[in-house]
Amino acid sequence: MELTLKRVRQGNNSTLSELYINGTFQCYGLEDTVRDVKIKGRTAIPAGTYTLGLNRGGGMNTAYKKRFPDMHQGMIEIRTIPNFSLVYIHIGNTHEDTEGCLLVGTYFHKSNDDWGVYQSAEAYKQLYETIIEQVKMGQVTLTIENKLSH
Repeated sequence: MELTLKRVRQGNNSTLSELYINGTFQCYGLEDTVRDVKIKGRTAIPAGTYTLGLNRGGGMNTAYKKRFPDMHQGMIEIRTIPNFSLVYIHIGNTHEDTEGCLLVGTYFHKSNDDWGVYQSAEAYKQLYETIIEQVKMGQVTLTIENKLSH
């Protein structure tokens, strides 16, 4: 299974993208701004191709297990990113929620020169249920492409 994250818009502190599964649009994504030099928790994931896996440790995993007891099997982690660790796909609305991770939403909005995604929990559940079995088998890659405009 191939996921493609196409970055399409850049705000002052945020990056809006479109997420595709095997070429079909799934949802919108939100990250911090793209930077040449990493600032921890405030920098978008570098463009490239990465593997997805499950991380069953940590506080976010515990919180999501409580929030989604019938679905959650671990946090979907974007792995093999140079100089990044513990990068997840998760719920949130603005760049302040990202912590260097990828947020998902069903629609987007621009306010004060920054992008946000909304209905994030709904988008997260749909994405999770679509890819979890393939992630567990180690058969999912994520390719991030910069196609940015302002």
